Amino acid sequence: MTQRSVLVVLFDDVQSLDVTGPIEVFAGAGRAAGDPAAYTIRTASLDGGPVRTQSGLRLLPDTTLAEAVADGAPHTLVVPGGEGTRQPAPALIDWLRTHAPDAGRLVSVCTGALLLAEAGLLDGHRVTTHWIACDHLARCYPRVEVDPDPIFVRDGRLSTSAGVTAGIDLALALVEEDLGRDAALTVARHLVVFLRRPGNQAQFSAQLAAQTARREPLRDLQQWITEHPEGDLSVEALAARARLSPRHFARAFQAETGTTPGRYVDRVRLEHARRLLEETSRGVEEVARAAGYGTSEAMRRAFTKALGTAPADYRRRFHAPVT
Repeated sequence: MTQRSVLVVLFDDVQSLDVTGPIEVFAGAGRAAGDPAAYTIRTASLDGGPVRTQSGLRLLPDTTLAEAVADGAPHTLVVPGGEGTRQPAPALIDWLRTHAPDAGRLVSVCTGALLLAEAGLLDGHRVTTHWIACDHLARCYPRVEVDPDPIFVRDGRLSTSAGVTAGIDLALALVEEDLGRDAALTVARHLVVFLRRPGNQAQFSAQLAAQTARREPLRDLQQWITEHPEGDLSVEALAARARLSPRHFARAFQAETGTTPGRYVDRVRLEHARRLLEETSRGVEEVARAAGYGTSEAMRRAFTKALGTAPADYRRRFHAPVT
């Protein structure tokens, strides 16, 4: 079997799960495929010395970054994120700029994308990162096409993932590409995760995506919307409930939540429909009505636009049968 080298970059204040999540996937994949040597995994820091993660855990690298590429570039180079990406060592950026282009696959997890962007390696590419850093990435690196929604994005040899656990999803996708679905599925079962959340699945829920309004009437209305996705959630109806004019309501809602009423309603309905498809056996038509779409065709259009998959396909991937 082909042996694939995986090199994981370490630095102070790295997010430990960004490191250990992908490593566990690659390590487990070799065993699942019946070839423990399918992946050779090494970690490296600039000087080869221990690093302290942002949670305080100490990690001991296998080698220095210079020594790690002395015999050639790795098949897969993984750049994790964490607080340490805010003010990275210039020498780390220089190493990435010099050596990352030679890797067979370049992978960032969470805010590791910021390091690649600083090294100029994301220019002209579509990428994602942790939702909290998407605006910063887009603002500071205008040549990078930032997509804030997917849990991971693959653009040629470059792959970028959203926050923390999304790195596991991306690693599983890479294993499936290398060793096949069965190996990836075995690892996913062992780690008790899905094989695999589609890369374009949204990073977070409607309530996490929007800020909580400061004023109590709007804050209460946000909660009411999440509890009544099947109701009349037009701007006019919501404005009347908030006792504001439609124009004043729309402006106030966006100013306090960072999103329009329409977009908030869309997210709430999508989230509710997803939950019903995952957790119940209700038919697609019934789910569409319960989520406020009215018809299954309207729900199908919403799912295709937001998630890139139809409701029926989504259910096949994520429905958990009741036992």
